Amino acid sequence: MLTATKLERVFLLTDKGQEVTLTDPDPNWSTETVLNFYANTYPILTTATIGAPKIGDDALLYRFESVMGTKG
Repeated sequence: MLTATKLERVFLLTDKGQEVTLTDPDPNWSTETVLNFYANTYPILTTATIGAPKIGDDALLYRFESVMGTKG
C-alpha cells in the first residue's frame, strides 16, 4: 500500500557568506508570506526572490536569492 506524506518546507538564505536554514513558520502560508515574515529579521530579504523548490533531505527546499547587485 502506498502512503503519501506532505514534505516539510525549509527555506535557505545565504547571508554574509553563511547559509542560514529557516523553518516554516506556518505551512498554510504562501512562500511570499514567509519571505515577508523573515524580512523583519533579515533585511536582505526585502529585495530577494524565491527560487524554484528542490527536493532534498525529505523536505522541499526553497532558496531565498538576493537580487542586490553593484551599481554602474
